[in-house]
Amino acid sequence: MPPDPTPELLTPTEMARADALAASTISTLRLMEAAGRAIALAARRRFRPCRTLVLAGPGNNGGDGYVAARILEQAGWPVAVAPLAPPRPGSDAAAMAARWHGPLAPFSEAEAARAGLVIDAVFGAGLTRQVDGLAAKVLSACRAPILAVDTPSGLDGATGQTMGYAPQAALTVTFFRLKPGHLLLPGRTLCGETLLADIGLPTSVLADIAPRTWRNGPGLWRLPGLDAASHKYTRGHLTILAGAAMTGAARLAAGAAHRAGAGLVTLRAPDATAATLYRTTEPGSLVTEATIESLLADPRRAAWLIGPGLEPDDATRTALRQVIEAGRQLVADAGALGAAADASELLHGATILTPHAGEFARVFGPIGPDKPEAARHAAARTGAVVLLKGADTVIAAPDGRTIINHNAPPSLATGGTGDVLAGTIAALLAQGMTAFEAAAAGAWLQGEAARRHGPGLLAEDLITLLPAAAEATRQT
Repeated sequence: MPPDPTPELLTPTEMARADALAASTISTLRLMEAAGRAIALAARRRFRPCRTLVLAGPGNNGGDGYVAARILEQAGWPVAVAPLAPPRPGSDAAAMAARWHGPLAPFSEAEAARAGLVIDAVFGAGLTRQVDGLAAKVLSACRAPILAVDTPSGLDGATGQTMGYAPQAALTVTFFRLKPGHLLLPGRTLCGETLLADIGLPTSVLADIAPRTWRNGPGLWRLPGLDAASHKYTRGHLTILAGAAMTGAARLAAGAAHRAGAGLVTLRAPDATAATLYRTTEPGSLVTEATIESLLADPRRAAWLIGPGLEPDDATRTALRQVIEAGRQLVADAGALGAAADASELLHGATILTPHAGEFARVFGPIGPDKPEAARHAAARTGAVVLLKGADTVIAAPDGRTIINHNAPPSLATGGTGDVLAGTIAALLAQGMTAFEAAAAGAWLQGEAARRHGPGLLAEDLITLLPAAAEATRQT
């Protein structure tokens, strides 16, 4: 699979910085003209000519809309522009508004309701206030498909959250690089199909911006490989603390770890009865009832997974600290996170945390409107990479680097998929991947495996599809 040529995600502030840096080598009017042409081209490719209304704000977003209106009119489309307010005199948007000689329409609910296509060029991703009043009323009156410029008006490009009202777009056209809000929910849904257009802004500006957020994909990491000298210990030995009650969770994690390439997987059972069950169902795994202390005496057991199927009790809390204080790499999931509810200090020194939203809130407090920032704060607080699960999974490193995973289909919303993910990540960690890359790769592999399966997915189906998903990352 070829690497993504544009993996960087720019916040609205960083995008404004990119525009400012580019202004020294390329005219901002030229960039606006290119943006408007990209919008018009997208409209012509996606929609048939029809009564088109461009809702134009007073800023650069509106300027893009004036350009798109002019180009569509030249192509024979019936177009009118409805300004929310006139552009600031002397601005680029004012220059583009002066080049528009077609009809102007009232910025009204009635005009919006009778259009066959609405181009939403009211506000862009950098909006800092709520969309309400007249703007919200007119946008909500649209009955036709909406083509949004940059983002649907009212969508925060940094967080994907709505600020007051934001309409549902059929198509969103943005420029140079995507923003986090294009991938985070609910923004990703509100954008509809998102098209990234090249408007000639030089990639050299990225060196000055030094973005710290990326969209996930194989170009950001490389899966461990094998050579002629590889053997089971070079591929890593993963130890999973297995519970006595919910035994399926640890078995799913172990199965995923095997398929993700771990050389050895040990299930540490809490008692003889549980050990007997694990021995009859996991022929590829080692099963032991040995104490955690004795297992930690083996330095080859460098990677551990604690959580799937475990109770959030004192035994789990003790095990967490034993493994962390022994200097082992630890993936903490499920019961381990429950054991640290209101006690995040128990996780200090862990390697990777994999909470869903509820677990995160119990350990660190409410996520709030900015999911990436919440994950970054938790990572800095514990020193661990935090993988905050969801359809818009966020992976954050303690140093602030952030990856947003967006390939997870809704079919993953079924029991056991989190156990598979934890086992996959732990296996990659055992094989020598860095924590940040192992978490990102595990999330992407799970999404790709689910995509290959389609509807009717069970957690155990993911395990058999992991090798094919991994192979896809090696194809160029």
